[in-house]
Amino acid sequence: MVTAESIEHSIKASLPCVWIRVEGDDGHHFSALIVSELFQGKNVVKQHQLVYQALGDRMREEIHALSLKTYTPEQWEAVRQSVD
Repeated sequence: MVTAESIEHSIKASLPCVWIRVEGDDGHHFSALIVSELFQGKNVVKQHQLVYQALGDRMREEIHALSLKTYTPEQWEAVRQSVD
């Protein structure tokens, strides 16, 4: 069964992450928040494609649904400051 930890490990292995959190406990539906400098200058679609590439065949074979929130470090800092 797929776990949030295994998804997080796969993403970290391919993307340099400043921050990452993957959640989900039913083995099929997950959400991920990923902050990476690699997202700089890329629109949201391109950012998500980088994550899907990191997961490779797992997206087609193991993971039924993955909700993504992706940010550059600057965007993430702005989000965090707006919450505080």
